[in-house]
Amino acid sequence: MLTAGFGAHCASPITMLLRPFPLLCTSRRLTTPNQNKSFFNLLQSSRMASTLPKLPVFEAIAKHDPESTAVIHATSGRRFTYGQLLKDVAVARDQLRQSAAGQSLDGQRVAFLVENSYEYVVTWLSILGSNSIAVPLSSSFPASELRYILDNSDALMLLSSDKFQSKADEVLKEGLEKKPISSTIDKKLEADRSSGTIQLEESPDDQSGLMLYTSGTTSRPKGVVLPGSVLTAQSQSLQQAWNYTSRDHLLHVLPLHHIHGTINALLTPLFAGSIIEFLFPFNVQAIWERLAAPFQADETKKKPTITFLTVVPTIYNRLLSSHPGLDEPLKHATKEALLPQNLRLNISGSAALPTPTKTAWTELSGGNVLLERYGMTEVGMALSCGLDFADRVDGSVGWPLPSVEARLVDTETGQSIPEGSELTPSGQEREGEIQLRGPTVFKEYWRNPKATAEEFAEGEDGKGKWFKTGDVATRKVVEGAGKSAREWARGPMYFIRGRKSVDIIKTGGEKVSALEIERELLSLPQISEAAVLGLASEQWGQKVAAVVVLAPEQAQTGRGGKTWGVMDMRRALKERLAGYKIPQELRVLEGGIPKNAMGKVNKKTLIKEIFGEGA
Repeated sequence: MLTAGFGAHCASPITMLLRPFPLLCTSRRLTTPNQNKSFFNLLQSSRMASTLPKLPVFEAIAKHDPESTAVIHATSGRRFTYGQLLKDVAVARDQLRQSAAGQSLDGQRVAFLVENSYEYVVTWLSILGSNSIAVPLSSSFPASELRYILDNSDALMLLSSDKFQSKADEVLKEGLEKKPISSTIDKKLEADRSSGTIQLEESPDDQSGLMLYTSGTTSRPKGVVLPGSVLTAQSQSLQQAWNYTSRDHLLHVLPLHHIHGTINALLTPLFAGSIIEFLFPFNVQAIWERLAAPFQADETKKKPTITFLTVVPTIYNRLLSSHPGLDEPLKHATKEALLPQNLRLNISGSAALPTPTKTAWTELSGGNVLLERYGMTEVGMALSCGLDFADRVDGSVGWPLPSVEARLVDTETGQSIPEGSELTPSGQEREGEIQLRGPTVFKEYWRNPKATAEEFAEGEDGKGKWFKTGDVATRKVVEGAGKSAREWARGPMYFIRGRKSVDIIKTGGEKVSALEIERELLSLPQISEAAVLGLASEQWGQKVAAVVVLAPEQAQTGRGGKTWGVMDMRRALKERLAGYKIPQELRVLEGGIPKNAMGKVNKKTLIKEIFGEGA
């Protein structure tokens, strides 16, 4: 798995090869007898690897049937069992430590650039097993962004797969304050795994964890430190709420440098003993074909049924738009695959789910309703609708998840809004910032005590501080919802209104939810994408503006056959929204609204790009 040239005296960066798993060790820099001796010593030690720290994730994996499948590569069909996984992680951990040239890995940041694969899983877990903090990187980021993360995290190592080696070389070539030890993951060689079981040893000083970087929608990306205890709490909360089991088979198509793909779709199923099937790179046709495979007439194409799918609204939209173009046998098989009795749980998150998307998916899937939830890098998942279809209320993100405490704090007065006091004396819904606390909340922004302090509010009850999410919501009891047997899914439900700084627009003394307007715009047949923004206005304080992408087949439906424009939009929204909520300005883009890897729009950047610096 890991091989290296050794010796702290070496002037050049240590080079190591990560090979699945465990593998013959070959060094790129073996030029002296002493170095060759070190190489053979490492080869022997890698064959004897048999221990891991007693972390909850390793305890969970050790309890699963060692012959049960943990990871599948969808394209190649390669399968890896839970027994293999634990042994490979143990070997990788030992080799990773030896490659550090005598430096302790305790609490060190180890960055890695690896595609969605079994190798990613082993790499990440071996970093946790080394008592280190894993820093996953995105291959879609430009080199300058990756350099920023490496410098900001003060990473000791950068691991990369063969696929992304050229990207890693570009990053390391120049511009770094301190070059990390570089390494390469090589998938070509394999050898027999060591025999016997893996022993778990007590780890009294656990410094392991994960560091994810915020999307930078409101400021420069910050490193969010998630200790091992937080990762465990987040996974166990989801396992309880969404009922992950060893019978689940997840199709994983998400990026692995965000909380959604890393915790929801990887770590939690590992805790539960589920099967994780990576489909990489992302391809809509391939997703349809994989979902349909168990229901194809051709026996040679049949594979296990996918029971669990969690993706972002953009992917659901792409699936819906591409479905009419599938051939008839594939259409029939995919519809069967989406039925509730086959696809146990379909989840949408990381961005607001447009009502038309939710409705269209229910129609296509024979009644399967998308489950919406709310989370962010700093807290994992915090709120969720329930497993019962009656608990998946349109526009709501549900209730606080197990072990999560949530409250609403009035954005004007700063006072907590008690349950039962969600309406003003005049009957208006009271909006408040969502604040959270509990074992799932992050520890700190990396080496940024000022930002950390600013994002927490004192708790008046003496039970700890509250994290200020910056998201504004309303809360209300919904008739017919919250009656399941699950204790956490009860009481008033939360409805997101938007970000305090971006999605809540103050115009003419009225507060307007950008997300509400976006939902209405997206319900119009002429519009395929929409982002609603607040522009500076001397007259109104802010005025509402919309940036949209027109549906190709609807683009020429304005008055007199002209391209659909601002007046057409205002007429279409007149019966749907109050006049002050209807956008005063409209910009039409071609090819899509720019988004980050999780399908989110950076509205501050969009305002500058579309409306200019002074907007």
